Amino acid sequence: MITPYRSDIERHLATARWFAGKGRPFRVAGLRSAPVPGGSDGLELLVVLVEVEYLDAAGGTELYQLPVSVHAAPKEHLEPAWIGRWDGRHAYDATHDRAAMTQWLEAFALSADELARVDTPLRFHRCGDADLPTGERPGLMTAEQSNSSVAYGEELLMKLFRKVTPGPNPDIEIHEVLTRAGSDHVAALHGWVDWETDEGEVVQLAMLQQFLRTGSDGWALARSSARALFAEADLHAHEVGGDFASEAARLGQALAETHATLAEHFPTQQLDAAGARALADTMLARLDWAAEQVPALEQYVDRLRPRLAVVADVAEEAGVRVQRIHGDLHLGQTLRTVKGWKLVDFEGEPARPLHERSHPEPVWRDVAGMLRSFDYAAAVVQRELGGEGAASDDQRAYRAEEWVERNRRAFLTAYAGGELSPEQELLCAAFEADKAVYECVYELRNRPDWADIPLAAVARLVASETAAVAE
Repeated sequence: MITPYRSDIERHLATARWFAGKGRPFRVAGLRSAPVPGGSDGLELLVVLVEVEYLDAAGGTELYQLPVSVHAAPKEHLEPAWIGRWDGRHAYDATHDRAAMTQWLEAFALSADELARVDTPLRFHRCGDADLPTGERPGLMTAEQSNSSVAYGEELLMKLFRKVTPGPNPDIEIHEVLTRAGSDHVAALHGWVDWETDEGEVVQLAMLQQFLRTGSDGWALARSSARALFAEADLHAHEVGGDFASEAARLGQALAETHATLAEHFPTQQLDAAGARALADTMLARLDWAAEQVPALEQYVDRLRPRLAVVADVAEEAGVRVQRIHGDLHLGQTLRTVKGWKLVDFEGEPARPLHERSHPEPVWRDVAGMLRSFDYAAAVVQRELGGEGAASDDQRAYRAEEWVERNRRAFLTAYAGGELSPEQELLCAAFEADKAVYECVYELRNRPDWADIPLAAVARLVASETAAVAE
């Protein structure tokens, strides 16, 4: 088997869009490679696990997956994906190599006996008995940042996880449960790939699922609706042809049904006093941390504390249960198909350690994520259409608030099956504030031009709380 070269991999990682350590000093501390079964003469397909060690003050290590196709002769069409020359042969990022990605799919179709004859730690698992279109032309999707997805024709999509961790991947774990339960709100899972290490650990590398090619991105649909409202001079949100409220309601129902299915198939637990207190303490600690990262948040800290601290009492009194949830839900994680809304990408927040993403949590974290996403959709469209004068900006701000409130109300009513109870209102408000605080840090670090969006939301949340107390 070909020996990977560390220097080539270090150079490749430094410019890869999915590498989370860009800009930090690092070195490749360890390499392990495994062959993918099948293939043809002249092509060797490997999975390389790369252990990265960071050399700055923060330190730490991370594990990445690098699929590599190795050819005896150079391939001109793969030049942009070139990694280096190993043992006299030419190594490329295999996700750009159609022959290599066809081989990967064909490995799923091999029988257990055929797979057993290959000396590899890779294990290919199937979910269901759907036929795999091994003759379809594979194509790398370009939209993702942290993973890599390859489409096979119109029906199949394979997601390769780039940053990996030993243990169950939530995206695979939840998709398998929802698929076997017959959920209508996810893309069906067809299989996944594990690496069984010599230490007895399992690293999940990739998942094979239904491709929702004709699905419409929820983020794009919502922004289109807001844009249609802003284009009208005298109409209200419910009078515009692109009104999104009915879709927001269907989305709320889809999330409620997904949460119910997850609660049936994963353990749930009712929070006791200690659990409720720990939940509130986590939110308060995140507020203090965020204020250190974002000085503009400091002025709101004292008024946000009561909104978050109330969780300790309300969660216990209301009998709040924790369960498996999506964990990073927003409009960009939804697709509108002819068969209704589908939820995608159940990996959870990428910044959180893998073991934390599998922790049971209150469903209000997902609900709050979607509410914040409505606010983002309207705010982003406002920014896109800005610059026409103060009067126009004020009108759009008023219309944005109207659009957001209409869709919030539709989503929440459908999700809860009616009006929220006072306890549910308090929990929802607390989780929404916690999400907005997190967004302030995220935007400052990743999209500074958008940092005012969550900061404005925090200011509104504080103002609404102040107004409620005055009444």
